[in-house]
Amino acid sequence: MKLAFKKYGTGGTPILILHGLLGSLENWHTIAQELSDWCTVFTLDLRNHGRSPHADVFTYEAMASDVLEFLDDQNITSAILLGHSMGGKVAMWTAGKHPERIKKLISADMGVKRYLDEHDKILDALRRFPVNKIASRKEADVLMAQKISDFAVRQFLLKNLIRKPKGGFAWRINLPVILKNYKKLLLPLPESLRFEKPALFLRGERSAYIQIEDLQEIQRHFPLAEIRTIPNAGHWLHAEAPAEFIRIVKDFVFK
Repeated sequence: MKLAFKKYGTGGTPILILHGLLGSLENWHTIAQELSDWCTVFTLDLRNHGRSPHADVFTYEAMASDVLEFLDDQNITSAILLGHSMGGKVAMWTAGKHPERIKKLISADMGVKRYLDEHDKILDALRRFPVNKIASRKEADVLMAQKISDFAVRQFLLKNLIRKPKGGFAWRINLPVILKNYKKLLLPLPESLRFEKPALFLRGERSAYIQIEDLQEIQRHFPLAEIRTIPNAGHWLHAEAPAEFIRIVKDFVFK
């Protein structure tokens, strides 16, 4: 699958940034701009997200194959992968399946273990949202607020709304396929997957996605892995503490 992407900068080791569930490459514009001062950065829309094609198959293995195809299309022999949340798991799959093409791995607030249904409330709100009946983004926010009280989360979700050519709105994401396959995204990394090169697992101090005690399990798959914590940050650590996020990423890439 040919993924939509945006390129920042030239020179240096390429870094590919993979967004999380219900996100898009647009979420990473500020970080990519900062990183592009010293390397080439590609932000990608994963399948069924953003401007990338939709498909009935929505698995980590398929998304990892998409990333490999992107590397081939761009004639990139070796890259650094940086993935957030679901994108972090895609990065792990890609590194484990194709270690010869990946120089280093950075997983932002995503571990290797099985996860609980953290997005059930959000997905239920999207499932019940009357997308075909709204007339404006303001109305969409008012309706979404009935289910999702957090303004920042609503704005994140409503970025997936697009205007239809003949009027009205539709979801840019492939919501039916995402809903159908969501439980599969929660599964742990397969035991056989390993990546024996440098790996950084970044966690937000206020997030429960990665715990310090997870390091042993992480290192079964990534023997050279280390965990770094960003203080006072939650799951969206790159948006909540961008300067510290960039500093730690740079330190890891250049050491």
